[in-house]
Amino acid sequence: MDRIPFGVSQLDQRVDGGMPPGSVVLLAGEAGAGAREFCYTSAVMNGLGIADPDTFELQYGELRGEATLPEEVHYLSFTASGEDLTEEMAFTIEEDLVAGGLEAVTFKDLSPEYFQMSPVPQEWYSGTHATLTELGKNTEREGAVAALATYIEEYAADNLLIVDSLTDLVGLRDDDGVNWDDVVYLLKGLRKAARDWRGAILLLVSSDALSDERMGNLMSSVDGTMSFEWASGGNELSRTLIVREFRGVLSQLEEEEIVRFETEIHEAGYDITNVRKIR
Repeated sequence: MDRIPFGVSQLDQRVDGGMPPGSVVLLAGEAGAGAREFCYTSAVMNGLGIADPDTFELQYGELRGEATLPEEVHYLSFTASGEDLTEEMAFTIEEDLVAGGLEAVTFKDLSPEYFQMSPVPQEWYSGTHATLTELGKNTEREGAVAALATYIEEYAADNLLIVDSLTDLVGLRDDDGVNWDDVVYLLKGLRKAARDWRGAILLLVSSDALSDERMGNLMSSVDGTMSFEWASGGNELSRTLIVREFRGVLSQLEEEEIVRFETEIHEAGYDITNVRKIR
């Protein structure tokens, strides 16, 4: 079966190369537990595989099983520009790897659609001062959810898309043109359409920002959920990755009695350091 690599070498090794094409995956993380770093690593390593195969093989190794790289990598954010994200990634991953990998990554800044109905001054998120004519055009822009859906529909086929993050939509009010049902229906629609697109979509969300009910709504609307949590190991806290539900992936891990991984963040990004088996 074809696979699209997560870009996290030790994880891909254990799941036959990555995730099945057509997957919509929720990355739900506690603060600082590694979910965002997972997204950064996925973008940089898949981009590196496209732009610089030799360096990719040196850092990641060979693709496993029948895995193939996505044709393109797209990173979407509601609140940050490509320049901001590039700088942030370089705080986590070695700068040369970031520079090489991001040559093949397209950033999409959705902040104009996200902030348009807020009191935030336009120059804060667009870098320009709006004229009266431009302010008039703001009311004709798509809302944040619609803009996200439009972009995904255009670029999802055979590609890897990373959305950073659904948490930004959680705090929007109904009078911003977004309600919780819109987000849930968007994910359900994505899951259905993604089967035909044959790419992969990673959706970052902060688990701290959601009630148990809302987290359950999201989990039931996607193909897989991976939780990034802090776990106590004696006197120390360690980052862990728990694979909760995942079409075509969880069954492979359960055969080996594995659902929980100990993880770390180093100069090549997010990685797995140890496996905890369940009995």
